Amino acid sequence: MSNENRPSGTGTPQTMRNIFGIVMIIVYIGVGVLFLTGFFNTIMPAWPWLKWVVGILLIIYGIWRGYRQFTGIDDSTSR
Repeated sequence: MSNENRPSGTGTPQTMRNIFGIVMIIVYIGVGVLFLTGFFNTIMPAWPWLKWVVGILLIIYGIWRGYRQFTGIDDSTSR
């Protein structure tokens, strides 16, 4: 059975896990950029420093998740 169709430990096909992982990378980095550009200023006008902290953390986590996704660190079939 190829790795593409082999279910992971939870029974989810590897292709769907990869697609979900890529979508989440885009979401984390996208929301981080939105925080840095001031898109959420109306939600948190009292703490302007918080948008920088949250934005940078989301972008860093998105990059880290992308690194793990593309190097296969969190691939459950590699055990």
